[in-house]
Amino acid sequence: MSRVACILLGAFLSISALAQAEGNSTALPSPETNSTTAQVSPPPALPEPPPKPSPPDKFLGLNYLEVVIVLILLIMAVPDVCRRAKRPALAYSVFVLFGITLGNLIPDEKVKAMLVEAGRIGFLLLLFEVGLEIQLPSLREFVAPLKKAARWKAWQYPAIILMTAGVFTYTALPHADWGEFTAADWGEKIQWIAVAVLAASALTGCSVGMAHAAWHGYPGLDSEQRKKLLHVMVALEMITILVLAVTKEIYKAGLSSKVALVLGGMVLVVALVTVAAKPITRLFQFIIDRATHWRVHWIVLLVLVVSAVGQRLGLSGEKTAFVLGLCMSRTHTGGVDLEHYIAPISQRLLIPVFFIALGMQLEWRLLFSELALFALAAAFLLMAFRSRFNKGKPKDRTFLLLCPNLTLVALAANVLLEGASAGNPLLAQTTPQLATWLVLTGLFITVPAIFRLPPETEDSHEDAPAMT
Repeated sequence: MSRVACILLGAFLSISALAQAEGNSTALPSPETNSTTAQVSPPPALPEPPPKPSPPDKFLGLNYLEVVIVLILLIMAVPDVCRRAKRPALAYSVFVLFGITLGNLIPDEKVKAMLVEAGRIGFLLLLFEVGLEIQLPSLREFVAPLKKAARWKAWQYPAIILMTAGVFTYTALPHADWGEFTAADWGEKIQWIAVAVLAASALTGCSVGMAHAAWHGYPGLDSEQRKKLLHVMVALEMITILVLAVTKEIYKAGLSSKVALVLGGMVLVVALVTVAAKPITRLFQFIIDRATHWRVHWIVLLVLVVSAVGQRLGLSGEKTAFVLGLCMSRTHTGGVDLEHYIAPISQRLLIPVFFIALGMQLEWRLLFSELALFALAAAFLLMAFRSRFNKGKPKDRTFLLLCPNLTLVALAANVLLEGASAGNPLLAQTTPQLATWLVLTGLFITVPAIFRLPPETEDSHEDAPAMT
């Protein structure tokens, strides 16, 4: 099926390009005046209404139906092609790259807005599945992995914060001078610091969903080493999610009493979801056991209902979904995890739409600017530093399992794009550039790390989230 989808996708784009070129070549030329017509004075005519603004000139303008066709073909083809290449974790990266391309081919802003809004539901389901991935061990077992994860993050934070500050200064200088930097109030400076911490947290995180299959099939590890390494991966993801949740509120509102209220509401909702975890788990189990034709829809509906209740109580629906997934991480029946039941709606539809929509919000021209070089340099330096993390073990590449971070980078970039109008003019003007640099840096870290890991076998997919 993947071959058929790839052939259809290529044929569709080729036919659309030919149709676009033919339409341009057969367009009527504009009338020209000559000497004979110039001698005849035309009769007075009523003033014509001003012409409607034409859509921006695009190489290939896709309408909403063609966009949906391309999306379906991409969702069918990309995971299968990546799986055949024994690199299924690359699917998210490929979706982002296709999204950047599609963003330049869709002239209708309403279509883009539609995909972005659909991607928000995919974003919520992605956080729910991230929570499902995290199965916390006992506190005694988790102390050592937490310490190692904290060390992994701590020594990289200063370098990434400096990189983010450099990119922010570079992108803000065309819009402001040094006087505006120094004249900024304390609240604006706190927001700048929050953006730097946001980027550092995302780039030092680990996406367990992307690295899990490679971890499962990584050679040369005994059961105890494998378990400790997985706990470090889980600790990195959990710390990243918590830091993103706090810095998101500081980025949007500054360090004010509102942030304290929001954080208090978060603690309240987390407590409520934790208390209600057992009855919600029983309800999920009842749906899985009793529902037949509408099982997937009932599970997704329950996730959305709980997220909507959390949003009403002051915690965002996305964070509520993450906490719910964390509480439901051990829910399964017949050896099948919960995320496999909702995969037809999440992994095979809305989550890919989220990554494609994220790429569409990034500016195409920035891929060929200095920002791309900055992202490549940042990724190279971070990977070089990380290779020294296993001192005395030059052949040990287990640190690569801690490097895939695209899902967490996507969450951070989504926070930046959603909070662009946070009352900080300099941040509002530089948000697209910062988000692009962050996503490109995550891509340049994730893709080489996945390629340098051993190829994934069929056995390594047993416990991984279902993309195909």
